[in-house]
Amino acid sequence: MRYIVTARKWRPQKFEDVVGQEHITTTLRNAILNNRIAHAYIFAGPRGVGKTTTARILAKSLNCLNQQNGEPCNECDMCKSFQNSQSLDVIEIDGASNRRIEEIRTLRESVKYAPSKGQYKVYIIDEVHMLTTESFNALLKTLEEPPEHTLFIFATTDIHKVPLTIISRCQRFDFRRIELNTIKSLLKQIADAEKISIDDKSLTLIAKKADGALRDAQSLFDQVISFCGDNVESTILNKMLNLIDEDIYFNISDAIINKEFTTAFEVSQRIYDNGWNFIDFLNGLIEHFRNIMTVVIKQDTSLVEAADVYMGKYLSYKDSFSEGDLLRILAFLNKTQYELKSAQNQRLKIEISLCHMIGLERTSTITELLSKVGGSGGSVNFSQSSTAQSRINPVQTKAKPVASNELSNLSASEVKVPEVKSFVPPSATADADFSTIVSKWKGFVENVRSEKFFGSLLINSDPVDFVANKLQILVEHPEDSHILSENKAYLDKKTEEIFGKKIELEFQHEMKKKPGPARPRRDNKVSDTQESYVEASEDDSPLIKAIVNELGGKEIRK
Repeated sequence: MRYIVTARKWRPQKFEDVVGQEHITTTLRNAILNNRIAHAYIFAGPRGVGKTTTARILAKSLNCLNQQNGEPCNECDMCKSFQNSQSLDVIEIDGASNRRIEEIRTLRESVKYAPSKGQYKVYIIDEVHMLTTESFNALLKTLEEPPEHTLFIFATTDIHKVPLTIISRCQRFDFRRIELNTIKSLLKQIADAEKISIDDKSLTLIAKKADGALRDAQSLFDQVISFCGDNVESTILNKMLNLIDEDIYFNISDAIINKEFTTAFEVSQRIYDNGWNFIDFLNGLIEHFRNIMTVVIKQDTSLVEAADVYMGKYLSYKDSFSEGDLLRILAFLNKTQYELKSAQNQRLKIEISLCHMIGLERTSTITELLSKVGGSGGSVNFSQSSTAQSRINPVQTKAKPVASNELSNLSASEVKVPEVKSFVPPSATADADFSTIVSKWKGFVENVRSEKFFGSLLINSDPVDFVANKLQILVEHPEDSHILSENKAYLDKKTEEIFGKKIELEFQHEMKKKPGPARPRRDNKVSDTQESYVEASEDDSPLIKAIVNELGGKEIRK
């Protein structure tokens, strides 16, 4: 017996067998049951998602002699003749090879003749967008008022090329991409029926390679079986398709956490030796950190499309990265992706970029540092009235950022935490307005965070000056300033809701000293040129020494 490919052998024969398009099959089945059959349908969607298959099932069901709940029986003479391609009442036409006006005129003449055996004469035109403009115009009148026994079904992968005059005369159904888990489930059923052993990782690789097209997944499945036989393993599949091993992405994210710079060169060497494309690698790395972002935000893996073996690894990252750190990484990768296309030496560019990523330091709040110090049993008290957000900011202190565990060796019993007092930077014009803004700034940040992802970048920010209705904001990193500036329109509008009037925000990642004489000192006796916003008492405690020595801060004495 001649071999039949999987896509044809396992082609659905009923509406209930069509996967991923339940919104369409349910509507068509109900239309048949309620006798509300339209004279023309147009099925639009990407390749390999079931457009032509659904059209054939609809045509077969309409002419079936023994319908069962809107489904064809596949046993009567009409169903069998259709399955054997012997039916004269169902005519399939390829729009690409019958696009001239002469073929459409012939079709228009044949429409007048009644069906030979069935109730309807069905014309299925595949890739209808390939017809010429003259062919569409010749079809307009017939399509609008066809004979009662005639039905048109159009299928297209490019609905935008179909004239609106054609679309308006049809019932339009939009097919969607088939989900990864749905493709995996169907391939698993086929493999079990064919007595083929295949692991979950291999199914995931095939489904991701198909990119939502079931026919592509089934064709790739046939190719894999031809290479691997009845026992398919992911390692062999990777070599056959020359796919990038996903473990390499986890090596990079682990290297960022552990600060292992050698990983950058090991990964680059592995990509080069296997002949993988550096751009494909970077695309996969962006998707990898996107998956980590969803885990950090949702605290689960519901939005991750990956093999089951990787779900636990992704879940282990939920407390290893912050939203702000991931935004910086993704912004850096997107910039690198653009620059990589024009790079003369892509391997060198990848190595430098990976080293930059591994060298990125986590930002830590002073509250987190104090909680670790106080976790050993000591008592730590600090003022909660600070409007400076009680943060150690690498930009404000003019020092390199440090990991949050560098102060963990301090004994909590030896630490006496100074009181952090509120400091309002001097304003040139409106002192009262600036004081109001500072008092409401924390609420503004929380409001933005509840609506937008980039609101996390404002946690480390501080308002520093307010002149001519322009509020200057000091942010932690240059990347933060860039991302916030891109969303400036939203933030300016948000100020009117929180502060009672619209304020223009300006973002900068370092203090800019203004020319001219210094402003008068205020009650808190802090000058405009000082670089730290944290006032300390005269008690030289271990924590203060650590902040000054390790973080580069300055102690301001009254």
